[in-house]
Amino acid sequence: MKVENEIDYKKLIDRKELELGALLEITQAINNNLPEESLYKIFNFTLRSNLQIKKLALFVFDRIWSCKVTFGTTKNYQKIKLDSRVELIKSIHRIEEFTNCDFDEFDLVIPISHKSETLALVFVGGLENASGQNDANIKFIQALSNIIVVAIENKKLARQQLEQEAFRKELEIASDVQRFLFPEKLPNTDILKIEASYLPHDRVGGDYYDYIPINANQFLICVADVSGKGIPAALMMSNFQASLHTLLRQTPNLTEIIEALNYQVLESAKGEKFITCFAAIYDLKLKTLVYVNAGHNPPILCMGKNIRLLEEGSTVLGALHPLPFVNEGFIENISQFTLFAYTDGLTETFNEENKEYGQQALVDYFQKNNGKDLKTIHNDIIINLDTFKGRNAYRDDITMLSCRVH
Repeated sequence: MKVENEIDYKKLIDRKELELGALLEITQAINNNLPEESLYKIFNFTLRSNLQIKKLALFVFDRIWSCKVTFGTTKNYQKIKLDSRVELIKSIHRIEEFTNCDFDEFDLVIPISHKSETLALVFVGGLENASGQNDANIKFIQALSNIIVVAIENKKLARQQLEQEAFRKELEIASDVQRFLFPEKLPNTDILKIEASYLPHDRVGGDYYDYIPINANQFLICVADVSGKGIPAALMMSNFQASLHTLLRQTPNLTEIIEALNYQVLESAKGEKFITCFAAIYDLKLKTLVYVNAGHNPPILCMGKNIRLLEEGSTVLGALHPLPFVNEGFIENISQFTLFAYTDGLTETFNEENKEYGQQALVDYFQKNNGKDLKTIHNDIIINLDTFKGRNAYRDDITMLSCRVH
């Protein structure tokens, strides 16, 4: 009897040594920052060799439930999908407790949790019959699974933090890129005043405005909007701005500039994005305004009590090459005026009744208020828009550019 007890104790000690060795190996693998695949391989080998488990399937949740380790099964559990109901499993269950179950070849399901959240499920089959031995096996499976799964979860969180940090840096760069798009200083003289307002919907948007002096008598103003938002939109608009400045140094011909910009946008975006644009050149000496509206919201031109929408131009840039048509708008003998250009985020703001602010609201405002100073006009429109939308959020960037010539 004494010999048998010694043998049992020796088996128990040997078993504990194996378990401690396995846990040490796992810990060292984690400390050495081995990839997830290696950790799953160690998990697989440890349970098969040390516990001689005949069947196992480990499911881990990472956005969806997926089988990471499986052996000894007749079914291919890599193809079996778990739904969100399995998250309700908070304690060990015998499989026979479940009806119509895909896992009927297993004996037990063991949940692995961390901070009350179920991270993984271990399905086990073919355990030894001895009750005490089963309990020891289950505890070891729980311990080993918990170490592995929590380590992998921490790896995932660390990876997400790195990705978020990389995205934050990209966002900062894109924000800087967009900030450099806008002119540092706008004219504010007795002859020429320009006012601009930019209300970003997010940290990085796709709106652009500019004022570019050409010579002593001529200057260009521009408002543009790229489809889509975020970093790609900011980078695309940066290319657009650089191209516009380069082209304007080569030629003052708006038609040529618009055609070249269209080609550049199409080459950059491969037809996946487009840009709407309004560009106008005013000559202080000749008192002429030449403009092209490329699919953009028509700016409002106020000449005394006369209000006019500037619609002549072409279609959006970056959709077709060559452009099917380009019509320059031309206005002569225009010595005093106020021009108000904007992006569609303004007119496409909705109120709580899902009604759009619309173009007519702007026209109505300018019919009564176009004599106000430009900063007051911008403030009025922002206040009107804010009142109109109520508790609704803004859906898009809003850009306003006003030009007044005396």
